[in-house]
Amino acid sequence: MATQQELSDFLSEVELRAYKQALFAVQDEHAALDIVQDSMMKLVEKYPHKSLTELPLLFQRILQNTIRDFYRRQKSRSLWVTLFSSFMPDSNEKETGYSDIPESLPVAQDFGYKNNPGTAAEQSELIELISKALETLPPRQREAFLLRYWEEMDVAETAKIMDCSEGSVKTHCSRAAHTLAALLESKGVKR
Repeated sequence: MATQQELSDFLSEVELRAYKQALFAVQDEHAALDIVQDSMMKLVEKYPHKSLTELPLLFQRILQNTIRDFYRRQKSRSLWVTLFSSFMPDSNEKETGYSDIPESLPVAQDFGYKNNPGTAAEQSELIELISKALETLPPRQREAFLLRYWEEMDVAETAKIMDCSEGSVKTHCSRAAHTLAALLESKGVKR
């Protein structure tokens, strides 16, 4: 059983990575913050009896399920908006203010290249390209890719979190890697 301090340290350690993962998935800063907060609350409220070694996989599973819940709610909300849109005035009568254009992802500023602005600019540009390329991946491929290569989880852990077979994880990762490589090559990034 993890102590309160160990649990607090664990959550502090995974907070930024979980936020970035949620941000890649939902492409909305506020929704990503809510998802991470909800995931952390679920972990603390429902699993305080788990050991420290069980927390990383458990938290990733909770995070991914919370992201899926977000998409389910969006789909349901979208259905209702569509159904009731016929009751709304035309766009030339009144501006609704509704927009579904995702906000662009912020680029991290400090990469340890403070003494070489050219390298820092190249690195920043590369991260922006990768972020945009990740946004184009289907959700399951993006999830598998981020868990395997960003969170550095093995195939078995990723399969458990995604609730699929290890073969499916390998397929999703392979397709994601090929798609990302092709997109980056088309933008002039060399391997």
